[in-house]
Amino acid sequence: GWRCGRGADGAALRWCITGALCASFLGLGMSIAVLGPTFPNLAANVRKNVSDIYYIFVGRSLGYLGGSVVGGVLFDCMNASLLLALSMLATTAGLYGIPWCKESLLLTILMSVIGGSMGILDTGGNVLALNTWGSEVGPHMQALHFSFAAGAFLAPILAKMALGGSESKDLPEAEKTNQSVLKSVPTASAVSPTPALKDHHDEDFLWSYIIIGTYILFTSIFFFVFYSKGSSAQDKSKASEQKRKLAKYHWALIGLLFLFFLFYVGAEVTYGSYVFTYAKVFAEMTESEAAALNSVFWGTFAVCRGLAIFGAAFLYPGTMIVMSLLSSAASSSALAFFAHYRTLLWVGTAVYGASMATVFPSGISWVEQYTVVEGKSAALFVVGAALGEMCIPAAVGYLQGRFHHIPVVMYAAFGSSAMTVLLFPVMYKLANVPQENDPEEVSDSETRRALLSNSRLTEDEDEDVREWNDADFEVVEMSDKMKNCLTERYRKIPEDSPAELSLQPDLDNSPVVSDGSPGRQNGNVDWEKSE
Repeated sequence: GWRCGRGADGAALRWCITGALCASFLGLGMSIAVLGPTFPNLAANVRKNVSDIYYIFVGRSLGYLGGSVVGGVLFDCMNASLLLALSMLATTAGLYGIPWCKESLLLTILMSVIGGSMGILDTGGNVLALNTWGSEVGPHMQALHFSFAAGAFLAPILAKMALGGSESKDLPEAEKTNQSVLKSVPTASAVSPTPALKDHHDEDFLWSYIIIGTYILFTSIFFFVFYSKGSSAQDKSKASEQKRKLAKYHWALIGLLFLFFLFYVGAEVTYGSYVFTYAKVFAEMTESEAAALNSVFWGTFAVCRGLAIFGAAFLYPGTMIVMSLLSSAASSSALAFFAHYRTLLWVGTAVYGASMATVFPSGISWVEQYTVVEGKSAALFVVGAALGEMCIPAAVGYLQGRFHHIPVVMYAAFGSSAMTVLLFPVMYKLANVPQENDPEEVSDSETRRALLSNSRLTEDEDEDVREWNDADFEVVEMSDKMKNCLTERYRKIPEDSPAELSLQPDLDNSPVVSDGSPGRQNGNVDWEKSE
């Protein structure tokens, strides 16, 4: 009885954790994307040319990598809610400091501090979501990453409002700063504030950083509250994770996923960064058409992330990945070889954006089914994504500069897509290798899935088992009560507590072995009692 009472509390707490994580990822998206549109103002603020301070992007990216690694290690040895709250405080401090910063070195240091704390938040948010929901993480993971995309979409609009809309021609660049790394350097240099407007803008752009910083500060309060409550959901799941085994080739699987995310995120950011330039140079579009094409990519990306929250409720993560990979392969080949047809360019861009949307969250939910994802593993995913985000756009930019007549960005999209399509089947094979000690054992999450779908069935089978037991043994009342209690519990558990469910994967299917006889556990209980 006490468990059912606590179950309702636990469920409410878990939903609160998801809500707070989504809010923090919205802030993460905004603080990453606000840099692009405010870049000229930052340059004016430290009295440098836009092209001279590109290294603040490098500083932030290195900070992000460092934060992901440090976060992964720290998450395995301290309270997740506390670490997230502290990293959000550091982000707030950095965002508050930026507008007052008059030295480029100080600006770079602040940027790398913000990058580091955001790396911690990115790794930690994924780990906390997995710890909180276990095998039911699908929709929650999609919601987390949708919030990120929404934040990245909102930040440029916020910056535009703060700047009073006077630099409206900068809007296309603003929209493509989702997870920007080196890309705002060339785009922002076109728009440098005129000296007359400079002071006015310094006042204005300052506000977008203050607003985002204050928002993140408020969100961090929730995590301090979870910490003071002792975040019981997490402790339960820790116990359930002890029960679960690592996959046989755990680190090989994580390593392949690292590569998978490197290519996938690299391709996403590269396309989002260069499609504007591509449209102007190769498709000879006007600026407003090119901006619209750019918005179509990020628009379908964000919409599909939103839809995936509901999709993940009834599609397995593996299914979602396969659908995404097939549509990205189809659209990227159309873009690489038939983009000279205007219609195909638009349709291909929309489909490509949509197919990119769900891969990252689905990939994390997918690997969670086969192995335990703790801090260090999650850090590797995030580092892979961050490296892809740094290296692939930079390489494409360099090659595009060398080979002016070749649409490098489209071939990069096609190549990355081909790599991910090749990597996934290999990961799938590795994940499904049975463990040596007991090859017949079904993976824990599959047991859980079977339990959830067969809860009606087990009740019918219980009847048969009871008759069988009645015929052979006298003393069965106890075990019947146990079984009823268990079926009751399983009926409640799917919405209540995945952690408790995974703690007892064997109890419900133990009464019945395939030949219809009671399982060993029940048999033993009954024999002991009758003796």
